[in-house]
Amino acid sequence: MKKSRSVSESSLPPPEDDVDSVCSDELLRSQSRRWLSDILSGDLPPDSGDLRTVGRDGLFVDPNFPLGELEMQPGVKWKRPKELCPSPQFIVNGATRLDVCQGKLNDCWLLSAIASLSMYQPLLRKVMPLEQSFQDGYNGCFTFRFWQYGQWEEVRIDDLLPTIDNNLIFLSSPQKNEFWSSLLEKAYAKLKGGYRALDMGFPHEAMVDMTGGVTEVLMVASLPRDLPALLRYLLARGALINCANCQGSLEKRNGLGILFRHAYSLTAVEKVNTAHGAEYLVRILNPWGNTEWEGPWSDMKGSEWNSVSIEEQKRLGRVRREDGEFWMSVSDFRQNFEVMEVCHLIDTLSVPGSSMLPWSCIMHHGNWVPSITAGGSPQGGWFFQNPQFYFVLSKVDHNLDSSQKTCSFVLALMQKHQRRRGVDLAIALHIYPAHPKNTYLSREDLSELRPVLYSSQYFARREVVLRGSLPPGCYIIIPSTAESNQQGAFLLRVLTEQGNNATPAQKPATEDMSPITELSFPHQAALPSPQAIRQLFKKHCNKKGFCKPLHLYNLLTEAIKGGVLAGSEKYLALEQCKSLVVLMDSQGMAQLSWPEFQGLWDKIRRWTDIFLVFDTNKSQRLEYQEVMSSLKAAGITVDDLVMQLVGLRYTEPDLTISYPGFLYLLMKLESMIHKFHAHDMMGMGTVTVSYRQWLHMTMYN
Repeated sequence: MKKSRSVSESSLPPPEDDVDSVCSDELLRSQSRRWLSDILSGDLPPDSGDLRTVGRDGLFVDPNFPLGELEMQPGVKWKRPKELCPSPQFIVNGATRLDVCQGKLNDCWLLSAIASLSMYQPLLRKVMPLEQSFQDGYNGCFTFRFWQYGQWEEVRIDDLLPTIDNNLIFLSSPQKNEFWSSLLEKAYAKLKGGYRALDMGFPHEAMVDMTGGVTEVLMVASLPRDLPALLRYLLARGALINCANCQGSLEKRNGLGILFRHAYSLTAVEKVNTAHGAEYLVRILNPWGNTEWEGPWSDMKGSEWNSVSIEEQKRLGRVRREDGEFWMSVSDFRQNFEVMEVCHLIDTLSVPGSSMLPWSCIMHHGNWVPSITAGGSPQGGWFFQNPQFYFVLSKVDHNLDSSQKTCSFVLALMQKHQRRRGVDLAIALHIYPAHPKNTYLSREDLSELRPVLYSSQYFARREVVLRGSLPPGCYIIIPSTAESNQQGAFLLRVLTEQGNNATPAQKPATEDMSPITELSFPHQAALPSPQAIRQLFKKHCNKKGFCKPLHLYNLLTEAIKGGVLAGSEKYLALEQCKSLVVLMDSQGMAQLSWPEFQGLWDKIRRWTDIFLVFDTNKSQRLEYQEVMSSLKAAGITVDDLVMQLVGLRYTEPDLTISYPGFLYLLMKLESMIHKFHAHDMMGMGTVTVSYRQWLHMTMYN
């Protein structure tokens, strides 16, 4: 019997690259032999920077899909849909919530998210281009997109699917010739590190990855009395809703058919007219496709439907069969479900003319840097060092039923890339009233003020969400880790009504800081402002809006000249700019778009902070003995052998590293570490690459 991990807030998700029960070295070697035996050529299509290969049948074979014990058990054969049925289709009669049937994986949490996603076609088209097919232009390659840390990333897979006796062993559609859901599951498995990474999980994480929205976990017992009004409000804003009962034993169900620790989707709330009056019902979907609710209003046993007209039943789309979808009363929903996960959609996902009113979203990328911006919790002495964001609430909620004028918002703090490292930092959010004259709170300010809203505790999760409502005014948002000097990158998302705003708080230059550093953000005195750098990009990019290595060389030269690092530009080399461009370039075209350049500039600002802090003698160079500590502050730990190579390859003749050389060194190290983790998807600390893959990785950097 299939099972799903509880979605309770008190539970913590397993690391994506959990190493328990992963494939052995022999399985890894056989995996490599299996893929490489199919490779006859290494054609690189011009539209991709990824290494692709072509099998004996002339169709795309993905050598980077991670195989493990689940996919290599006896009897498993990898087959394309054309080998499983005579006329495969990507989608049959539209992609719907009923196209999702669970296989042998315990991933109902993912299936629940996919079912919710299928209810909102604009999002579905965002995740998977619907024009893909097994006919026109078919080459065995399918493309999907997932939201990762503020941007949509493309994942390409082949259509080889694991089967036993010509039957799919994982997700499938009731229509035997329909394959969109199976391929979507495979693409998500590749993103996470293999099918095994999907075994047990949380719907809210999958919904974030597939929507770019913000998910909060609510306890059903604490929901307002007028639950239908809340559900209508959420669904009208395009929210995706999942629910679960976590009170019983795994794999068991209660007396009325609701499975414990199993993820369901809530897809509608309706006021139903009956012969005895009106009744509010909710529509629930079990992604298994069976095992339904057996109480009042159930499909097969619900005598209550006898009091509802045929026309009203047609309006609701009610079908009397056990297909996993059922209706139940709101009161029964409260009694049979414990947790509700709500994924709030943002304005960039809205469709012109749509009746849905999603949140407006402001995103800020930031970093906790030891000794610079990693101040820890309010209980420590360095909380003021944490990044601060100036939060202005002016647009009040449209609520005629309340005399109080307040502004609703949702804050989401997501730590980036921690799970692949195997560690989730404990993180939290605090909101303080702003200083009447400044956009930044000093050490003294924070010692006297109390937060107006804050996380109940520090949570070791990928994302912590804080939902609230405050009177119009100015506030300060402070994201922090439980302990000081913890290295990490984060994404802060602020969801509000249109008209409210949040911006990074600028620390005054006269601020009395710790003896470690004069400024929490030293780059502000060394680099142009965000507005100025936007103008520099426009000035130096080509007519098509792209920045090539020579453009970057000219841009950085001008940017450095105007700050405290003036003079360092003479150490900048075109070869360094080539590496900075190609290591940030996602398209393999040796050029950066504005969003790609923004990603590079975020790194440069963070690394400039570190360089200026560790340049203790203000010589605009790092002494060799300062380099290892500066790398550690950037989250990179190296051994003595690597440091010897750094000394030989990246230093000036006097064994110092210039500012441009420091940027170049960090970019190379971070890129190579990222590429290693991308291939070490099972987290075993070793990778297997082909000769062509090795050349591709090392030549283009």
